[in-house]
Amino acid sequence: MEEYQLPFFKEEGYVRKKCPRCGDFFWTQKKDQELCGEANAYGCAEYRFISRPPTRRSYTLREMREAFLSFFEKRGHKRIKPYPVVARWRDDLFFTHASIVDFQPYVTNGEIPPPANPLVISQPCLRFVDIDNVGPTFGRHLTIFEMGGHHAFNYPDKEVYWKDQTVRYHHEFVTQELGVDSEEVIYKEGVWSGGGNAGPCVESIVMGLELATLVFMKFKVVGEELVELPIRTVDTGYGIERYTWLSQGTPSCFQAVYGPLLDKVMREAGIPSPDYKVLSRLGELSGLLSLERESVRLEARRRVAAEMGMELTDLEEVLKPIEKVFTVTDHTKSLIFMLAEGIVPSNMREGYLARLIIRRTYRLLRELSIEDKVLDIVDWQIDFWSKDFPHLRDMRNEIMEMLKVEVDKFKETLRRGESLIRRIAKSLKASGHSQFPKDRLIELYDSHGITPEIVKEISSKEGLEVEIPQDFYTSVAERHIQASKTVEAEAKIPVEIEGLPETRRLYYDDRYLREFEAKVLKVIDGKYVVLDATAFYPEGGGQPPDRGILEFNGGKSYVRDVQTVGKVILHRIEGDIPPVGSKVKGRLDWSYRHNLMRSHTATHIIIGAARRVLGEHAWQSGAQKGEKISRLDITHFRRLTLDEIRKIEKLANDIVIKNLPVETIWLPREEAERIYGFRLYQGGVVPGRVIRVVKIDGWDVEACGGTHRERTGEIGLIKIVHTERIQDGVERIIFSVGEHALEVTQESEAKIREVADILGVPSERIVESSRTLVEENRELKRRVKQLENEMARSKATEYVKSARTIRNVRAFLKTFTDVKADFLIKIANEAVKIDPNLILVFISVNRSARVIVRVGEEALKQGLDARIIADETASVLGGRGSGRPTFAQGGGTLIDKVDEALKKAEDIIVKSVEGV
Repeated sequence: MEEYQLPFFKEEGYVRKKCPRCGDFFWTQKKDQELCGEANAYGCAEYRFISRPPTRRSYTLREMREAFLSFFEKRGHKRIKPYPVVARWRDDLFFTHASIVDFQPYVTNGEIPPPANPLVISQPCLRFVDIDNVGPTFGRHLTIFEMGGHHAFNYPDKEVYWKDQTVRYHHEFVTQELGVDSEEVIYKEGVWSGGGNAGPCVESIVMGLELATLVFMKFKVVGEELVELPIRTVDTGYGIERYTWLSQGTPSCFQAVYGPLLDKVMREAGIPSPDYKVLSRLGELSGLLSLERESVRLEARRRVAAEMGMELTDLEEVLKPIEKVFTVTDHTKSLIFMLAEGIVPSNMREGYLARLIIRRTYRLLRELSIEDKVLDIVDWQIDFWSKDFPHLRDMRNEIMEMLKVEVDKFKETLRRGESLIRRIAKSLKASGHSQFPKDRLIELYDSHGITPEIVKEISSKEGLEVEIPQDFYTSVAERHIQASKTVEAEAKIPVEIEGLPETRRLYYDDRYLREFEAKVLKVIDGKYVVLDATAFYPEGGGQPPDRGILEFNGGKSYVRDVQTVGKVILHRIEGDIPPVGSKVKGRLDWSYRHNLMRSHTATHIIIGAARRVLGEHAWQSGAQKGEKISRLDITHFRRLTLDEIRKIEKLANDIVIKNLPVETIWLPREEAERIYGFRLYQGGVVPGRVIRVVKIDGWDVEACGGTHRERTGEIGLIKIVHTERIQDGVERIIFSVGEHALEVTQESEAKIREVADILGVPSERIVESSRTLVEENRELKRRVKQLENEMARSKATEYVKSARTIRNVRAFLKTFTDVKADFLIKIANEAVKIDPNLILVFISVNRSARVIVRVGEEALKQGLDARIIADETASVLGGRGSGRPTFAQGGGTLIDKVDEALKKAEDIIVKSVEGV
């Protein structure tokens, strides 16, 4: 309680009470108020601002954003541009989900100073934890929203402001700036945690709507403990969309935020304007709605239906299409922000969430019968939001292209998925299931991208019920929402190196240093050497460790591996062991290092070229530099074409020819981000207060700890050997540089000459000759197939004539040696066309025996089943068989029992037809 005893509350006549329904403590100026006043699932209040907004005037989202930013600017806060929605500076998050994320962990832990103190920002955020609630709760839940944050960072020697002033600022903004009556503003007590930090908080409530959370971050969460932080951070989150909604009093937040865009989508979907009174009443009760409390949601809708004199089913019929349009407008906005920042839809990491949003959107539009409008709606979103976020317009073509490719993929998934779902549904039903299991729904979505709604649509036709969990998409998103931190091979500092000084990295002082002298500080287990300084580069950033030798007092050690542990560099050696305290001379395998330096600089050049050829969505996804062959993984939404590969290669070699300088600069993290932006983290997050920036002027800038050449001209030829698709959304470029690139090129030329010799033509004519050869081969295959078909028909006619009658069917059984099974199947298919009352059993013998059983449609009616005959015949041969009633196959290795197997087949036929 002591945390919340603020002078402000006392001065303004606020009293502390406990809500008897939700159990939370709150502060109010109304002495007779009993409930906390928040519209929630406990039913503590309804939204009272619908149709009667409490603000002085109505605001658009843009106007509300500006009102918020200007208010705090006038009160000494510096306005900061919003950060990206993709949190590239974090290795534990995919997306920016709150404004404080911009400053975690480096500012909040005191490692770097904030960009201003105090500051104010309106940060676009993405959250998917409540995705199933988006739409049904009328805008209380959104996947994309702007969080207004005014932040102050309080140091031990400098306090900016803390709890009391934070609440005063908020109250002044709501009452004086927006004109809300002070008595309408309630403050609820709470505790907040996130991003590894925690602290007390108060939430502001106006007429039922939670508007802001004012967090006083003063703890670091370490396991189960709260450790006091040296920096106390004011972390506020003002819901800019919610303030906008409050000011307009519209039935839903979507009407306030999207306005004419929402109306346009409604018209496209052919949804008539709903009864305003019905929608408003639903809006008033929407604070109670949550898919986690289904009974409360249904009760709220029953109330509205009863008040309006409607049946619940009629209300649902009106409401469901509107909710779908709400969801679509939210999701398509999320999409443009994600794709504009280079997220490529895929089945991994943040790309998985982009795909989830796309497929959910397409499915909703399909239910509204306007799935063909998905690209149009996204285009409208770009137009609508690019006035405030111009980068969306700049990325329009890439957004639309990525989306079109992804939608086409989903259409193909749906086409292929129908038969898969039917098979699964039939199998489940045959095994006694009456309902589709939830785990199979998730498996189908995760593995095949098939939405549960599609599963339900198809399975219901097979007589299998499908109950889709209300939180299906939320649970799927939660499985993919958290980034996995990269765990170092040796996260814990071994006892043996504790207390040792940081190793001086001589390769940063002189990138061409080949030899050096150093002092041995420690030898561990007779094979790990710690020096006071080294020119050996330790493995890191996709660059292998250096190798070489250490010489000392007539002894010699071979450096086989170099690794970093904390701030100490370990050299794994073989050979003589240098004494502790002795001087050693280190010699690098310079040819090896020289090639790695060229490969590393070439990697930076190629990613710059890929970005210019493919677009801004091309980000580095991984890299491994090698002495002869290197690889670079980039995000891209389809396979690279030959033309794109050639363009990338040409641009890369143009940069080599220009012989540009390769600069390395050490900069404070905040300064590097301010100058170069978050493309710095192309190769991943780089830790530390000061970071090393590698810059090829006008081409590429990255935070990088690797070794590089001084000029691009020192690399030599860059040759892309080949590319491959290593996973959905990621292309791998395999390349060589320098003399190794020349070797690759010469090897390719040698192969071309060899092919020319085989074809007997000059090298310049091999393409033309190869085409001719392929066409001739294709024509020969066509003629062979034609002859096979003719021969199959001829043999079929012969076997039909030779078949013998067994009661009501005719049968033909025969063994063959070294005859292809495909040809025998053709004969069997032709034969049953001629005589549908025929059964054929073929056994083809090679190294093993293959059984083929074909039953004509009329023979099937006589009680014959190809599956039984194939299985029992194959069992004689030591194997099994399976298939369909009209066609089955089997086989075994006991080829000496072929005659016995054929006799078995005949016996089964006789017994089957005699049993009819």
